[in-house]
Amino acid sequence: MLIDDKVLDELLDKAAASPRLRMNMDMRTSPDDSSQRMLNALLPGTVLPIHRHTESTEVVTILRGRLIEIFYDNNGTETERILLDPREGKYALSIPVGQWHTVVPLEKSVIFEAKDKPFEPLKPEDTQEPNC
Repeated sequence: MLIDDKVLDELLDKAAASPRLRMNMDMRTSPDDSSQRMLNALLPGTVLPIHRHTESTEVVTILRGRLIEIFYDNNGTETERILLDPREGKYALSIPVGQWHTVVPLEKSVIFEAKDKPFEPLKPEDTQEPNC
């Protein structure tokens, strides 16, 4: 499948129509594929909980837009902000297994996400509230 402007535009349109202001597209090639690969369109205002993946590294590559990936410690205290912006030559990052994180889109954005394991819904113990 070619990922071009048409695909990104359509996914962003679906995100705009969603109450969550985001939409993903599964990029696996078969049901037997045990990884997770997807496009994720994110609009400003979408809220992703602070979460972690205890079984997999996550690689995030920005295809369009700008966003900030925010890391937290085990107490919910922010430890780092990483800007992904292809116009500034900041294209991707690898999030280590168990790293608490969230993402804040600064404008309409589309990312490609890849994980080592298949999709699993977040468990309550893998989400947290920020320590403000």
